[in-house]
Amino acid sequence: MRFPFFYLLSSGLLILVGLFHGCATVTRGTNDVLVVESEPAGATVLLSNGMTGKTPTSFKVPRKHPLVVKIQKEGYETLEVNVNPKMVSSGGMGMAGNVLLGGAIGAVVDGNNGSMRDLSPNPVSVKLVPISE
Repeated sequence: MRFPFFYLLSSGLLILVGLFHGCATVTRGTNDVLVVESEPAGATVLLSNGMTGKTPTSFKVPRKHPLVVKIQKEGYETLEVNVNPKMVSSGGMGMAGNVLLGGAIGAVVDGNNGSMRDLSPNPVSVKLVPISE
């Protein structure tokens, strides 16, 4: 009569492991909010992925792709800032959860979708320099 008990126990463990695949994906998501600020405000922001806005602004972008942020305003020098995905401790905690719970699939998912990373620098905060004539 032990068979049903072990069957239920193993089924429950499989369900738990399935729920925790991609721990960082579940807890952090694959997107980040990139904030762009400038002094003076009102500068045009162009991201290398085609998104645009005026400072201060924010963009919801994938964590896994690097971006070039171009900030321009009439009368000021144009600036470009490289924003790169960087491994963070909370992403590492999600990966540790995958390893501890036997989630090899989750580890692959988290490693490939950027959920273990944050964009850096974030916020992008710049002081624009007036063009001298």
